[in-house]
Amino acid sequence: MRQRPGNSPAKPKPSTRDEAVGGPKRTADEGVESTTTSTVSRTVIAKRSGFSWLFMFVAFVYGSWAVYQYQYQNLPVPLTAEQAGKRGFSEVEAMKHVKVLTELGPHPVGSDALDRALQYVLSAAENIRKTAHWEVEVEVDFFHSKSGANRMVGGLFKGKTLVYSDLKHIILRISPKYTPGAEENAILVSSHIDTVSSAEGAGDCSSCVAVMLELARGVSQWAHGFKNAVIFLLNTGEEEGLNGAHSFITQHPWNTTVRVAIDLEAMGVGGKSVIFQAGPHPWAIENFALAAKYPSGQIVAQDIFSSGVIKSATDFQIYKELAGLSGLDFAFMDNGAVYHTKNDKLELLTPGSLQHLGENMLAFLLQIAPSSHLPVDKSMREEETGHNAAVFFDILGTYMIVYNHRYANMLHNSVILQSLLIWTTSLLMGGYPAAISLALSCLSAILMWICSISFSALVAIILPLITSSPVPYVASPWLVVGLFAAPALLGALTGQHLGYFILQTYLSKAYSKRKQLPSAIQAELIKAEAERWLFKAGFLQWFILLILGSYYKFGSSYMALVWLVSPAFAYGMLEATLTPVRLPRPLKLATLLIGLAIPILVSAGTFIQLTGTVIGIVVRFDRNPGGSPQWLGNVIVATFIAVLICLTMVYLLSYVHLSGAKRFVILVTFVLFGLSLAVVLSGVVPPFSEGTARAVNVVHVVDATGRSSGTEDPASYISLFSTTAGHLMEEVDQIAEGFICGTGKVVDFITFSVKYGCWANDSTEQGWSKSDIPTMNVDDDTAEDRRTTRVSFDTKASIRWSLAINTDEIEDFILKGNEDDLIPLGDKSSIDGWHIIQFSGGKNAPTKFELKLFWGEKSHQTAQNAHAQGEDRRPLLKLRTDVDRVTPKTERVLKSLPAWCSLFGKSTSPNTLAFLTSLPVNFSR
Repeated sequence: MRQRPGNSPAKPKPSTRDEAVGGPKRTADEGVESTTTSTVSRTVIAKRSGFSWLFMFVAFVYGSWAVYQYQYQNLPVPLTAEQAGKRGFSEVEAMKHVKVLTELGPHPVGSDALDRALQYVLSAAENIRKTAHWEVEVEVDFFHSKSGANRMVGGLFKGKTLVYSDLKHIILRISPKYTPGAEENAILVSSHIDTVSSAEGAGDCSSCVAVMLELARGVSQWAHGFKNAVIFLLNTGEEEGLNGAHSFITQHPWNTTVRVAIDLEAMGVGGKSVIFQAGPHPWAIENFALAAKYPSGQIVAQDIFSSGVIKSATDFQIYKELAGLSGLDFAFMDNGAVYHTKNDKLELLTPGSLQHLGENMLAFLLQIAPSSHLPVDKSMREEETGHNAAVFFDILGTYMIVYNHRYANMLHNSVILQSLLIWTTSLLMGGYPAAISLALSCLSAILMWICSISFSALVAIILPLITSSPVPYVASPWLVVGLFAAPALLGALTGQHLGYFILQTYLSKAYSKRKQLPSAIQAELIKAEAERWLFKAGFLQWFILLILGSYYKFGSSYMALVWLVSPAFAYGMLEATLTPVRLPRPLKLATLLIGLAIPILVSAGTFIQLTGTVIGIVVRFDRNPGGSPQWLGNVIVATFIAVLICLTMVYLLSYVHLSGAKRFVILVTFVLFGLSLAVVLSGVVPPFSEGTARAVNVVHVVDATGRSSGTEDPASYISLFSTTAGHLMEEVDQIAEGFICGTGKVVDFITFSVKYGCWANDSTEQGWSKSDIPTMNVDDDTAEDRRTTRVSFDTKASIRWSLAINTDEIEDFILKGNEDDLIPLGDKSSIDGWHIIQFSGGKNAPTKFELKLFWGEKSHQTAQNAHAQGEDRRPLLKLRTDVDRVTPKTERVLKSLPAWCSLFGKSTSPNTLAFLTSLPVNFSR
């Protein structure tokens, strides 16, 4: 601040200095130093109180948390049937469906429980048909799909073909009776009934099925005013590789009438259902934004999901890529750590979650079903996808902003050009000193990033060495505040302070040329000048991110825009001036309040929500157990938190150097980290709990790999492994079944490998017989123009299996089952020299198959090289068959499994009984 005691100062001579840029003013001769000693002596810069920074920090943290609570935790009140009315949505009624479905227990494809679930949903659908409005046509189809193969090559499907058979779906089509042609233009609403074998599926996705049934009931009372039909697809096979959606799109006669696809999913249980994918055409998201009562959606989630960082896929991928449809993909995202575990249960469904999704979907359907402007052309040209794709985000869950990429490019480019113009002009006016000051302020930002990430990552690496679990915060996510956020904040402050010191040293040398400035005042001016440069380094940080985001067409670049424009506007309005006589002053508190208000409002809730999602993924992080360092998941979480701190607190940290808060901040961060670490080391807060369990798998393995004749006994043992980082010693001690843990037995489950696990060899001969072991026979092997081999294999009791084909040897192949061509020639991709076939089906799925292999021209040369180098050649075929059976030993282990553990299921996970076999390259008939 500036105080003017006594008389008014004399008017100083003008100079070329531009306060908007800062830095020492450029002089052309001795007379340019126009500020006289008498003027400067009247300028006193008071040291800012540490309480002002602490006030801003508390306001920043509290404001961010309040935004998150309102945006993601503020749910509508559940309505009863009477409150919702005949045409409304009632969560109370929908929860009745969830209760029945979850009481069935896990119901994966091929199980008796899934048959009961299908019968219940079919009965509910028939009841909707019977009670529909008399002017509404409700058709119920219990669809039995034929065998099929999903040969998509993107994302999780690279190197795989997903084959299915004997799947059953329930499909409702609701349309107005007296509107000609309504059935030819349909809106598809889709979800899946099946669950993984380890979860009763309250969130994933009985909640979605319940919402769809209640929606269908409500729509059946409205549809007499529609111009389009609404199809509700309740499929099975999604958990085994999106097979239900694929069979509908490729086999059902109604598939050609679909114009828009909406998919309902869950990546957790409860909370708000968020749109995390939209498009490619913006029509659906634009209408949703207009109609939704509680709009919730973030293109940030879409950018992350489409990048492949989250290893997952939904039915929406089938609708978008295979069928060429546009639409929306919704997902419940709270409690991500319980995904596909025993804790995906009814009790964790937050009241209001279903009401939120149901009311949004009902309003959306009532908006688009009467419309005569549904997208007709399913093909999307590349330029349309790029320029018309929507950028979307909600503000506090009450209003959604939607605009296309073409407008975003114009807006971003305009801001980028204006910023470049301002920076260039300012640097030209400030000259060489301003350029040096800018470079040093950038250095401070770089040091801030390096130190913040380093401090936080160092803790993440050390944590597995000193704690019982590498991820001790899973059951209590708030621990990451002390374990990772505190070191990250301390590192950011340290790095920026180093940069501040270097910048201050340079400015001291530059200001030393001003002989008229008293040393005390000069020191204060230098501090204020350095503070302003650090503040402006935040502009440059977000400016670079805006340029990169615009160049790579990230929709989430809007966040960089907000974090750049709002603080820059506040600075320009309250701080910057072209008046040449003003000296540097400390930043105003109002500059931070005004500059950070909008960024926090727009992004704070999303950042916190994403942090929770990242923490939840740690439970299932190690896709090949033991294949990643134990600290890797920690480092990812810690780095993510450090990046958020550097991005969002860059302005606030620049404000701390003129206050007395630095020591207090350092002390508090050390205390917070120490307390969090003490809580973890003492075991007061366990890493896992019965409600948030560690993901494990218990598999009785019968390994017949490498047998040269049927007389050799296969190896039989119980395998225990975990996709959650950490050793299994504590779990094994509680199970007490003689397990040996380590890396001594690597188990190849075809789709993944267990490189660290536990195994028990004793008493594992019961519960299975040799007749269960799959067989592979070479029926024919000819080498005329091109070597071909015909292999028949029988999976015996298994209707779920994985087969790997060695693509170093085999160029192409054909798979047949029950005389049907399941996989024709061509379009085979591979990963690490293998093409993997995953098969799953209903009870009547085939178990006998024929594989015709076409050898590659380089196969003989590969064999010679391997023989010359003394290497063992990889098998020609590797097969794993799964059986839904619990052997006596497995049953004892499962009963002894600690409460903090849960079986984890996914499409590649084996069942509790798995058989392994292979066919060598140098087979003999």
